[in-house]
Order: sequence, then structure tokens, then C-alpha cells
Amino acid sequence: MVIFSATRILTLFALSFVVALIITPFIFSFLERFNLRKSNIRDEKSAPIFYQYHKDKASTPTMGGTIIWLTVLGLALVFFILGNLLDGFADYFNFVNRSETYVPLFALLFSALVGMFDDVMGILGKGPHGGGLKMRHKILLYTLVAFVGAWWFYFRLGWHTVYLPFVGSLDFGFWYFPFFIFVIVATAFSANETDGLDGLAGGVFLFSFVALDIVAFILHKYDLAAMISVIIGSLLAFLWFNIHPAKFFMGDTGSMSLGITLGIIAMLTDTSLFLPLFAFVFMIESVSVIIQTISKKIRKKKVFLSTPIHHHFQALGWPESQITMRFWIISAVTTTLGLVLFFLARFA
Repeated sequence: MVIFSATRILTLFALSFVVALIITPFIFSFLERFNLRKSNIRDEKSAPIFYQYHKDKASTPTMGGTIIWLTVLGLALVFFILGNLLDGFADYFNFVNRSETYVPLFALLFSALVGMFDDVMGILGKGPHGGGLKMRHKILLYTLVAFVGAWWFYFRLGWHTVYLPFVGSLDFGFWYFPFFIFVIVATAFSANETDGLDGLAGGVFLFSFVALDIVAFILHKYDLAAMISVIIGSLLAFLWFNIHPAKFFMGDTGSMSLGITLGIIAMLTDTSLFLPLFAFVFMIESVSVIIQTISKKIRKKKVFLSTPIHHHFQALGWPESQITMRFWIISAVTTTLGLVLFFLARFA
């Protein structure tokens, strides 16, 4: 059973990579043809450091994240239909499962469409300063998706415990509901803040999803592991074109959908308390923004030259590709540490 499932997961990973590579030129051509570029880059007065390093990126197409979620949802739909029409081989690749993948697939689709709406607003120059939705509006949307997920987990699935490493499952009762919302909103917000350099968010997502894929496999959630492997394969294909200099940006349709899905999967595998390690870079990016905001309001001073923190390192003179690669290395180390603790806690 284990070898059978591992073979299926690895095959879906390779298939999704190939499919995403094939559809990428068509999506890129579409983005170019309809001039789907973010029309507004923050001005020099409001964000001088950001403007200095990103003014030349205004012509880069956005919404490249559609490559990822279209591949995942497309393969899910194809194999679901074939699996119900045909027996045997076709059903072998069907990873649509009510208890394991319904919620993350729905979250991926809904948040991708919401993120696409925000991207389109930015392209059209709508919203505050022509940059799409304000962050507080995005957080409200994250909360809406998280609320639906929390309702499903708590009332439909009957989940109300959280696994505390080396201690066991703690019964949160109704507090599970707000805890679930916090995890999803925090993950989505952090992912959104990280999507600021070529390849940065995509690479960090890659390590996070690989960690959760291993966790899902160890927990015998094989359909969920199969779905995650499809995300990983499509992410790799996206990164092929997104590394510096990027041919297109991920956009909110990518960062929002993947951030929310990452949080949902962490809750499904009951590894939410491992997220600070599985998604360490996401966490420090969002924490830097929060610290900067609080400091500016209370002390009227900055702690960092610019936030999120990757812009701070740009201001110090680090090349963009160097920041990205170093953040990838940090992600590799922290996700490995998270997996070590997961295995120790599970098998100790």
C-alpha cells in the first residue's frame, strides 16, 4: 500500500510539472496579449526604497499564479471525472476525497478567484492609489474564507482539538473556531507580504508544501498527499519562469490561494503548531510588517529601513537574487527542523 501510494504521488508530481510547463506559454501569451500588468507601482514619495528597486518592474505581467491553481484544479477535475467513468487506472490518479481534499480544493478555487479580482483591480488602477484592495479588505476576505473552513471543521467534521508537540491533543472546545480562523488569516497575510521579489514566495511555498506533503504521507492521508504533490509540481514549473528576472509575477491570485490552502492543509494534518517552522520566512516577513507599523504609530520611528523585511535587505544593498536564495536556504533549514520535531514528537 505504501509503495503503491508513493508511486502514485510521485507520478502526479511529475505529471503536474509537465502540464504546468505546457500551459505556461499559453497563459503568458494571454497575459501579454491583454496587457495584464499591474498599472501602479508605489510612488517614490510614499515608498522610496520600494520604488527605487521596483520601478522597472511595472511592465511585468501579473496573475502568473493562475498556472498553479489551474493545473491543480484541472487535474483534480479530469481525474475525478475519469475516475467515476472508468475503473482501474483512471481512478488510480483521482485524489478528490470528501474527508481529505474537498476543503483545500474549495479554498484554493475560491481564494484564487478573490485574489484574481484584486489583481484585476490593480491592473485597472482601481482601489486606493490604484493598487487594488487595501490590506484590511484583504484580511476581511481571508477571514471570510477562514470562517467557512472553521465552520466545516468544527460543525461538520467535529474537530475541536489541536495537537501540541510532545504533549498530545488538547481540547480547545469552541476556541478551536477562532484558532482556526487565526491560523488561516495569519498564513494568508504572511504569504501576501512575502510575494515581493522574483521567486521568493514561490520558493518558500515550495519548501512549506514539501514538508506538509511528507506529513500527510506519514499520516496515511494519501489523497491529500497526492494533491499537495500536484501543487508542488506546478509550483516548480511556475518557478522555472519566475526566478530572477521574472517573466511574470505570482499576483494575489497565487499568493492568496496558496497561503490559505497552506493553512487549511496544516489544520487538516493537525500540524498548525509546526507552521512557524514550516513557514518560518512567511512568519518573519509578516512580523517585520507588524513591528514596523506599531513602531511608527507609537514611537514615530522605523525599526527597519523598509518592510516587509526582504525590502530592508534590499536597502542594505543585497542583490535581489541573493536575498531570494538566502531566504530559500533559511526555509530549507527551518522546514527540515520542523520535520525532525514532527517525527520526534510522533515516534518518541
